[in-house]
Amino acid sequence: FIMDKIKLAAVSAFGLEAVVKRELRDLGYENAATENGWIYFDAEIKDIPKSNINLRCADRVMLVMGQFEAYSFEELFDKTYDLPWEKWITRDGRFTVKGKSVKSKLHSTPDCQSIVKKAVSKKLCEEYDVDWMPETGAEFTILVSIHKDVATISIDTTGAREGLFKRGYKTKSTEAPLKETMAAALVKLSFWNKNRVLYDPMCGSGTIAIEAALIGMNIAPGLNRTFASQGWPLVKEEYWKSAKIEARRKIDLNSHIKIYASDISKKAIHIAKENAIEAGVDDCIEFFAKDVLKINEPMCPNGILITNPPYGERMGDIGEIKKIHRKLGHTFGKDKTWSVYIITSVGSLERDFGRKADRKRKLFNGDVRVDYYQFFGEKPKKTTDNFNF
Repeated sequence: FIMDKIKLAAVSAFGLEAVVKRELRDLGYENAATENGWIYFDAEIKDIPKSNINLRCADRVMLVMGQFEAYSFEELFDKTYDLPWEKWITRDGRFTVKGKSVKSKLHSTPDCQSIVKKAVSKKLCEEYDVDWMPETGAEFTILVSIHKDVATISIDTTGAREGLFKRGYKTKSTEAPLKETMAAALVKLSFWNKNRVLYDPMCGSGTIAIEAALIGMNIAPGLNRTFASQGWPLVKEEYWKSAKIEARRKIDLNSHIKIYASDISKKAIHIAKENAIEAGVDDCIEFFAKDVLKINEPMCPNGILITNPPYGERMGDIGEIKKIHRKLGHTFGKDKTWSVYIITSVGSLERDFGRKADRKRKLFNGDVRVDYYQFFGEKPKKTTDNFNF
């Protein structure tokens, strides 16, 4: 049995669809189409390893088994049963079903999950001529997603418990950490490139700095982790090996990257340094302990500041937060050569900062609705290596 063409979907956080679509295009997938936070693309089996290893801003990669209208449980059962489950799920395959339903006649998610589980079990039992499935082998997480009565049935190739944000370099985290996928997106949505200084003055466990370094050196984010589909017979080990070899070949070890990251907490800096070592990018990031309120001038011209100040669960004293916003505006916002990017749920940011953002992008950091404020500086005439405190 040879299956040349398959359909995959990269699932993204709300607001990051265009970023993920651009990533897919850069990886060579021309026909990506976006729908409800899913970016669908035509692929081959070997693209399961390639997309999982290389995508920075997507949450996971789904294998799309089928899409169809479903107005009744009978219809959902029959159309799910008709899909080629035996091509993917092994005789001893362990499979669970997750579900969600939005604006649909079949609105009970547990019932939809149960129907899909029964349909898949019946099909596999018949195909393998068994009375029941032992479910002792490779893991398959099936998702039934129904939106406006159209069901999308897919299998999670990434791993249900380990989304793509789990790069594998975080030995420890600080309180309310930023997801790696979101941090990478913040960098990609900025004007930063590896020839410019990047600075995060409230770095926490170092996620923004580390993701920027990985981008600058072109290190694929999924090189040091495992994925659920590594246990699937159709996704051969040689596909994983060649995807990793290709990714390693593209690493740029000659990049002269200058990234700086500071935090008021010495403990956070210690954690951030450990994470950077684990990610293999500690040589291009300088971490140091410093209170953001004590930074009195930009360290060099033409820098890019990207930061995730406290908000939401980390809010603390709103007066202190507003003081930080004012400080960032006074120190970096008034320097015409600096571009400043701030992600926050605090609505007074522009007023505190002292000017209107050139661009504001609505995002979701976990379940928190946030805005990504972008204050653009002048285009640099030349790069500089002078960085002084």
